Order: sequence, then structure tokens, then C-alpha cells
Amino acid sequence: MTEEFLSLSTTETSRYARRFAATLEPGDMVSLCGELGAGKTEFMRGITEFFNCDDQLSSPTFPIFNIYDGSLDGEPVTLHHFDLYRINSLQELEAIGFDEYLSSGDFAFVEWADRFPEYTPRYSAKVTLAYAGSESRRIVIKRKPS
Repeated sequence: MTEEFLSLSTTETSRYARRFAATLEPGDMVSLCGELGAGKTEFMRGITEFFNCDDQLSSPTFPIFNIYDGSLDGEPVTLHHFDLYRINSLQELEAIGFDEYLSSGDFAFVEWADRFPEYTPRYSAKVTLAYAGSESRRIVIKRKPS
């Protein structure tokens, strides 16, 4: 199933992300793709808002990996947020324990996931953000059939 949206602001991008997050189940793994500055981190910010994560979301480009603790319907949830922009090889990715985190049963969100197509079959959804003007973004969400 594919959905497509046109976001005219960061506020709308966040709103679309919250709506998307409401459809996720524990263990879902989401690929976040798009050029630098296309809105992947803003989309992720909306997801962390939906899950009531108290930590301030920042682009994990430098730390590569962040863990956010939140809640859903009063139950604790954990979000694993990766940014693979600075990872240069599959060996480097494996060395940070990427596969173990994806297998944890927690929610996983991976920016620049398309850099490592070996993991594509593992993602339950792919979110692609693209420029559609200076402030506008085209958001395409493709879900894996269940």
C-alpha cells in the first residue's frame, strides 16, 4: 500500500508523521529516505511526539544512533533511531550491532536506510521525503504487505 502527501510546512510534516506513527506496531522497522535537508529528522520528530518521548530529538548524524524512551497508551515503548549517513560499509554497520537492534522487538527508524539495500526486506515501511519547493515536501509512504 502506498500513500502520498504534500506537506507545506514542518508543522504539517510533523502531523503526517504522528498520523503514520499511530499505525505502527512494536517491532516495526521503518526506512526513512531522502536528500540532505528533505525532512527526515522533522518526520522523526513527529514520531517521537506521538510516542511521548521526553528527550529532545536531534539529527543523529553525529551520534549515529539514539534510543528514545516513550509511552503509548500508558505502556513504555523504546524507539531506536539510526542515521546511516556516515556509515561506509556493511562491516561498520554490523560492528555497531545494527542487526541486534533491529531484532529487539522495539520500534526502529533508520535514516539513509537505502545506503544498505541488504536490509530492505526487513523494513515494514519506507518513508521517502523529497523537496517539492523551498518549504514544501512530498512524502511517500510504502508499506510492506502484511
